[in-house]
Amino acid sequence: MCGILGANFTNDKFKNAIKYIENRGPDFQAIKSFNNNTFAHTRLSIIDLDNEANQPMVFDEIVIVFNGEIYNYQELIKEHDLKCKTKSDTEVIIRLYQKYEKDFLNYLNGMFSFCIYDIKQNSFFCARDRYGKKPFFYYFANNKFIFSSSIKAILELLDKKPKLNKVALSQYMQYFVSLDDNTFYQDIKKLEASSYLLLKENNLQIKKYYKINTYKKIKDEQTALKDIEELLFKSVEARLTSDVEVGSLLSGGIDSSLISALYTKISGKKINTFSVGYDEYKNYSELEYANITAKHIGSNHHPLIISQKDFINSFEDTLEALEEPHADSAAIPLYILTKKIKQMGIKTVLSGEGSDEIFLGYDNYTKFLKYYEFEKTLDKNQTQFLNSIISALQNNTKESEYLRRIIKKENVYNGFGEVFTSIQKKKLFKKVPTFKSETAKKDPVDWMSYTDLKVWLGQGLLSKVDKISMANSLEVRTPFLDFNLVNYLFSVDSNIKVGDTNKYLLKKIASKYIPQTIINRTKKGFNSPFNEWIQNEYKDEVLNLILRVNKQTELFNDEYIKQIYNLAKNRKFKQHLWSLFIFSKWFEKEYL
Repeated sequence: MCGILGANFTNDKFKNAIKYIENRGPDFQAIKSFNNNTFAHTRLSIIDLDNEANQPMVFDEIVIVFNGEIYNYQELIKEHDLKCKTKSDTEVIIRLYQKYEKDFLNYLNGMFSFCIYDIKQNSFFCARDRYGKKPFFYYFANNKFIFSSSIKAILELLDKKPKLNKVALSQYMQYFVSLDDNTFYQDIKKLEASSYLLLKENNLQIKKYYKINTYKKIKDEQTALKDIEELLFKSVEARLTSDVEVGSLLSGGIDSSLISALYTKISGKKINTFSVGYDEYKNYSELEYANITAKHIGSNHHPLIISQKDFINSFEDTLEALEEPHADSAAIPLYILTKKIKQMGIKTVLSGEGSDEIFLGYDNYTKFLKYYEFEKTLDKNQTQFLNSIISALQNNTKESEYLRRIIKKENVYNGFGEVFTSIQKKKLFKKVPTFKSETAKKDPVDWMSYTDLKVWLGQGLLSKVDKISMANSLEVRTPFLDFNLVNYLFSVDSNIKVGDTNKYLLKKIASKYIPQTIINRTKKGFNSPFNEWIQNEYKDEVLNLILRVNKQTELFNDEYIKQIYNLAKNRKFKQHLWSLFIFSKWFEKEYL
């Protein structure tokens, strides 16, 4: 795991810019230039700890800066008869490029973002992993190309700060984060997951190299259970590839408990597990359940109890690590936890992200399937009648919004992380910045799983996990997001996946390895008493800050902001207020 930075020019600012990726790679850093192009790299040594694996790496007039891990690199050496001089997964990417040019990305099993500079062709070839685990930001304007793991590193190399991207803001208010290739800065873009970028002779092309196939070839439950269990074992085992110790995050839910149990079984050793709880508002705490799993698998368990003071003291550092507005309040306890893990000398941990999306873990899925069933029962006359009265219904509830979408033939399900609905955005914004939404897939199960994998997970959770963990020089590996497992789950018949409970298939497999208490408990996300603590600490300054910033931007309607603030005091619209607060804090710091 590392930090990367580069540009198609050289100047003296790179020494300052590399400071923004130092946390991603505290073990080694270097800046090199080729043909007036600059490449910088900071290294967190995980695989092949020798200096031979340092970057920028150069072989046969091919330069690479690479961030991530390729778990199957040793198999790739054998399968493709690669002649490597180091024991590093980085060199494997160079050798594959030499053999296949850009047509090798689907061979890679791992998390990655990289840039290859071909000196002979004077071309840049950049790529990002399938699901968006590793970040890749870039700027391309007036023939100037800059790329990095960090937005701030790019900003350092620009002559002036770009203006606010209002489309990103609109996406953020609806989905926690900016989507697609947008960042909050105009002209600074994200390379989207499962995409590559080719820049040659000032012509920039971006293409997808991977997409999910939803053809259902697995129609037998027992076959599915056997295959999934085998794939899970292989995935966990692959992510134990490391020349340093690997720990495991343990929330007390089924996902992290199963990963930790499989890790224990595969390794045959007493592993280190880590969890978070709170000294008040204990309904948010998962320590009790994490302890049950820890005892069951016999791990060296390290619970961390967080107070309001801890939360507030880490608030600003967390926002700094996120670089741009990100409305997931769980980033703060994660920041505190990963900092503790790093202090213990551990560089790598396993985590359970991805399970909810591919195994249908969210309770929302069951509810929305009922909406889809209801939609099928409506005939033309019923639809016309409902359309005539829909505007009279109360429209500030989610239920009335979902009904409106059915009647108006819109996507019923927009994603697990949806905050402001389109109706609410019209109340919030004086003029709503618009963007296109993807057309839903025909199978509701496929659509909900796919869109949450792409948006809520791929652009929300994974960006949070990466930025926060790497702020503390910690690598997080996600076994549920092995592409072989993801591809397989999308090939399983939807009725088998749905079953009679959430995570139907996973629960059947997990029953062999973890206690029934964990399997049968009500699902609980990685949450915190953020609203209570922010209200206690900042009181009316929350509202005052939002209004103060809005006076300068004139983006929002003050009266609706005040309405949201009063509702949040009563524990309603908490996420709406948090999203406004986080954006306002960021904007004030960046632009005012």
